[in-house]
Amino acid sequence: MMRLDEQKKSYDAACKEVLADRYILANILKECVEEFQHETIDCIATRWIQGMPEISMIPLRADEVVRLKLDGLNTEDVSLTESVIYYDIRFFALLPYSEKLIKLIINVEAQNDFTPGYSLLKRAIYYCCRLISSQYGSVFTHADYDSIEKVYSIWICTHPSEAWEHTITKYAMREINMVGKAKAAKEEYDLLVPVMVCLGRKEYYKLQGLLRLLNMVLLHKSGMRRGEVLNELKERFDVQLTPNLERGVATMCNLSEGVYRDGLEQGLEQGLEQGKKETVLALLEEKLPLDLIMRVTKLSAEKVREIGRMNNVFPV
Repeated sequence: MMRLDEQKKSYDAACKEVLADRYILANILKECVEEFQHETIDCIATRWIQGMPEISMIPLRADEVVRLKLDGLNTEDVSLTESVIYYDIRFFALLPYSEKLIKLIINVEAQNDFTPGYSLLKRAIYYCCRLISSQYGSVFTHADYDSIEKVYSIWICTHPSEAWEHTITKYAMREINMVGKAKAAKEEYDLLVPVMVCLGRKEYYKLQGLLRLLNMVLLHKSGMRRGEVLNELKERFDVQLTPNLERGVATMCNLSEGVYRDGLEQGLEQGLEQGKKETVLALLEEKLPLDLIMRVTKLSAEKVREIGRMNNVFPV
C-alpha cells in the first residue's frame, strides 16, 4: 500500500494528466477565458488549442527528476536574477478567427492548505508577469512591444477556504479615466489575467458548469459511479473519451478515495495525539504523579517525560 505522501504525489501527477486533456482544457477555456465563451468545445479543442499541452509532472518517487517535454514548449522559466519556476500545464491557444496567440498556464493547487504562507493570487499575478517578460527575445525584441502576447494563469484550487468554495474569480486590468476621456484599445492593456477556480466539499452532482466538471474528475471519491462520470463527460461536457483519459479518470477516482480516506484517518490520529499532549501538560502543571498521568493518557513514562521536557514541565 502506498504511503499518504506517495498517494498525494500520484494524485498531483494524475490531476495534471487529466487537466491536460484537450477537451477538459476546452471546457476550462470556454468558462474562464472570455475570448472562447462563444465557441463550441469541439472547436476549441481541435482548432484553437495549439499543439500538445506540456506538463511539468511531479514523479511518484521524489528522487526522480522527470519532466514531460512536448512540442518544444518549456514549463521551466529561467532568468539570470531569479529562481527557476515550474508551470504545471502550459500551452498556446489561437484567438478565434485571428492570427493572435495567447499563452496559458493551468496551475493545480491540490494540497489541503489554501494558504501556504503567501497569497496564491499574488503568485498567479507573478506567473503572468513572468510569462510576459519571458517573451522578450522570442516573441518580440527591442521596442516591438505591439507583439506581446496576452497571458492567463488559471489556478484550480481543490481545497480552498470556506469563503472561497465553489467560486470562479477573474482579475484583469481596466481603464479608469481620472481626468478627461482618453480611450485606449483594450488589447493594448488587457494582457495578463489571473483566474482563481475554487472547488469545495459539495458532491459534483450538486454543482453546475465548470465547477461540476472539475469536482467530478478531480475530487469524486467513489469508483462505483465511474461509468456515470464518463457518460456525463461525454454527454454534458462534449468530451471525446480516449483510453488515456478513461485511465486518468479511473486513477483519479481511486486516488481521491485513498487520499481522502487516509488523510482523514491521519488527521484523526493527529488530533487524538494532540489531545493527549494537551492532557499530559495540564496534568503535569497540576503536579499530579507520573503513574496517574500514565493511567489517564495510556502513554508510557518515557513519552510523558518527553512531552514535559519539550514544554519545560517535569513530572513529580
